Amino acid sequence: MAEEKDQDINYEEENNESNSVEAKDKLRKLKEKLDQCQEEKQANLTGWQRAQADFVNYRRRQEEQMGEWSKMFGEGLLKDILPVLDTLDASIAHGGKTENGLVGVRDQLMKALARHGLTEMKSIGEKFNPEYHEAIEQVDGKGEEGIIAEEVQRGYLLNGKIIRVARVKVNK
Repeated sequence: MAEEKDQDINYEEENNESNSVEAKDKLRKLKEKLDQCQEEKQANLTGWQRAQADFVNYRRRQEEQMGEWSKMFGEGLLKDILPVLDTLDASIAHGGKTENGLVGVRDQLMKALARHGLTEMKSIGEKFNPEYHEAIEQVDGKGEEGIIAEEVQRGYLLNGKIIRVARVKVNK
């Protein structure tokens, strides 16, 4: 009987050790699975945050592009109107200042165009700049060399972008 008790105790100890090893093994596997799940969660979160940032950037780029398209379409319209301004300027220069209120019409038109970003470039008395001016002639003027003496055709900017360079005569 003592022998049986010893065997039972040994069997229980072995069984406890076996259960303990199994429990530790299960615990280790659960921890590994938990770590794996946390890594997946972090990867998913990082991917989602990246996708969210990409979407915000995409929306911003689309808004900028829509603004650019709007400006380009406005630019085309304004380029079509510039010859009307040239005609008004020519009429005013040739004595039509009071006739039919041309000066008032021109001012009114320029105010409307200015609300859409159109501005005239100042040229006379300025130093010649090939980005803003097209020299059509060099003249013997009273001013210093390289200074614009006369403007033949006005130049215009739309929202700071050149849409037509000024055609000018420059001092030699």
